[in-house]
Amino acid sequence: MTRARLARRAGWLALTAAVLFALLAVWVVRTPDHLLPADVDLHRWSVEHRPTVASAPARVVTDTGTGFIPYVLLLLAGLYAGRTTRQRAITAAALLLCLGAGQTLRYTVMTLIARPRPAVEDWATPASGWSFPSGHTSTAAMTAGLLVAALFLRGSRVPRTAVAVIGVWGAVVGLTRVYLGVHWFTDVIGGWLFATAWLSLLTFAYLWRTGDRPAAGG
Repeated sequence: MTRARLARRAGWLALTAAVLFALLAVWVVRTPDHLLPADVDLHRWSVEHRPTVASAPARVVTDTGTGFIPYVLLLLAGLYAGRTTRQRAITAAALLLCLGAGQTLRYTVMTLIARPRPAVEDWATPASGWSFPSGHTSTAAMTAGLLVAALFLRGSRVPRTAVAVIGVWGAVVGLTRVYLGVHWFTDVIGGWLFATAWLSLLTFAYLWRTGDRPAAGG
């Protein structure tokens, strides 16, 4: 399959995810109290099934989805993906820029929507800012996607186990936000859709720019 065809598929995926994100955002904004049925039920379940023995590891996992950790991971991935010093520097810088730009865009959208978080007495970890879309969720998902991209940049023979582990981590970080009571479930869905749209747009731009050559692995 050529890069141009893959680029078109990535473009359609970016458009689809963006439209679904916009529809969810409108639904959230126009719903009374900004709450959907699944939000209330899942939040109540999380609060009622959150023993200390489960909260502690959930906080550890959730902390990996923000701050310096995603950037360190991408820096290391960029150094791994390049084969020369110049390639390593460019790849690492590009990965960091992609994440930083995505976070900036998400923060802007979050501020415009201004959805309140769950009640603070239900929180099992510190949180700040508005709720939709979830920052930890979108950051972890974007980081996971960029990490997998770095593996493919290194070569076409990418370990499936590594991809699976990265993907599971990216998803679990989002789920911990609901479990710890600091986000509604639709905040997490919004974060996943936002990350999908952003990563697909980046993929479209990259593949389209590289021209109509066979993609790695055919």
